[in-house]
Amino acid sequence: MAQVLAADERAAVPVGRGSLTNRILLTCVAVAGVAVLVAGLVMAGLARRSAQNVLQQSLAAQADVIAGQVDQRGLGPRAAGLGRVAQVVRGQGIVVVLQLPRRGLQSTDPQSTQAASAAGLDAIGEAQQISTEVRVGRTDYLVEARGLGDNSGFALVEPVRLSGDTRRILLRNILVALGAGLLVAAVAGAVLGRLLGRPLRRTANVAAAMRQGRRDLHAPVEGPTEVAEVAHAVNELSVALRHSEARQREFLLSVSHELRTPLTAVHGFAESLADGVAPDPRHAGQVIQRESLRLERLVSDLLDLARIGADQFQLDLARVDLRETLIACAEVWRVRCAGQGVQFRLELPPEPAVATTDPRRIRQVLDGLAENALRVTPAGAQLTMSLSRQPGGAVAIQVRDGGPGLASEDYAVAFRPGVLNRKYRGSRPVGSGIGLALAHGLVTRLGGTLTAGPAPEGGAAFTIVLPAT
Repeated sequence: MAQVLAADERAAVPVGRGSLTNRILLTCVAVAGVAVLVAGLVMAGLARRSAQNVLQQSLAAQADVIAGQVDQRGLGPRAAGLGRVAQVVRGQGIVVVLQLPRRGLQSTDPQSTQAASAAGLDAIGEAQQISTEVRVGRTDYLVEARGLGDNSGFALVEPVRLSGDTRRILLRNILVALGAGLLVAAVAGAVLGRLLGRPLRRTANVAAAMRQGRRDLHAPVEGPTEVAEVAHAVNELSVALRHSEARQREFLLSVSHELRTPLTAVHGFAESLADGVAPDPRHAGQVIQRESLRLERLVSDLLDLARIGADQFQLDLARVDLRETLIACAEVWRVRCAGQGVQFRLELPPEPAVATTDPRRIRQVLDGLAENALRVTPAGAQLTMSLSRQPGGAVAIQVRDGGPGLASEDYAVAFRPGVLNRKYRGSRPVGSGIGLALAHGLVTRLGGTLTAGPAPEGGAAFTIVLPAT
């Protein structure tokens, strides 16, 4: 069974979509890779800045030593000695640029001269110190300048660069960190994918079994909150489907019972007529006609109940004075009530009660409610139709009877198909079991509400409330 469900699950997955585990794995690896690369770039910048600070400090210390050895009166007496210093520091990659009176900047490297000029060596004052970084072309230079007086001075200029060994060490560390990060991310992604994928896969298997008609399965509620909510929702759906299908079966059994009774009568009397043994053919024909009308009404109710939820269900809305609708309805039901010895009462407001509704559907609902009420109202009791205005402009219509009424717990389920039919079938006359459900559906489509409750006449009261125009 599990293999079949797994096969069905794979068949239901659209081609080209990766599994959740693979997606989580790739996401973790990608995030780790980006994080390590960003950290490596930041580390490279910090390493470069740290090395630059060390070079700047070293260059400043050498400049201070050289400045201390130069005569206070200027470069003249020490020029030759400063030239020898320049030769020594050149081996460290440092260029000495001199600022001589009337001769300007002097050095052996034009770019270092430009760097010293950009740093302000040609305008340096006595005892002034310049410590800065300048860019010439595509190269950054560290400049440490010292003023010696008489418009003279010198600057130590060193290009900012990392050694090859330093770059290799830095690149190796970044690659090692990248590899370690990707490995950890791959392991974490695989574990996380399994933790998330396992309960989802089990839930999917349960859903696939439900699609095949199983209703006895339960998805394990486990994993993170969101995954557990999915399993809980599938379990609730399974319970709802089980209850819905049980109600459908009960409803079909009820309808089948209602269909069987008139069909049996029609078949029996038709057979007696065909065999020529009917004692009263006229009576047999009347029974067949009456039962066929009953079948027609039942089938019509079933079709209307099925169409109510469809978009193409026809409604002809218009502004209607419901007093006229109830007066026309009362003419019919006053006669029918009199035929069974039931008192009929009509209560109307003195002013018009206008609502936007479908008068034909409202009349259909009133006839259905009155039919149910008259069926259970004994002779001498009263059946009442009333119309009243509600606060806010809404209109309320009531159909009340003096019959046995319903148990208090039945009013809440009165509009479920077949519920009252099954409960009261053996104790009182009942209808098809779908009349109240049809009435409720019609009123709901009209934008109103239909509720049930006890009536002052002693039976049940059904109240239709239509919104204000």
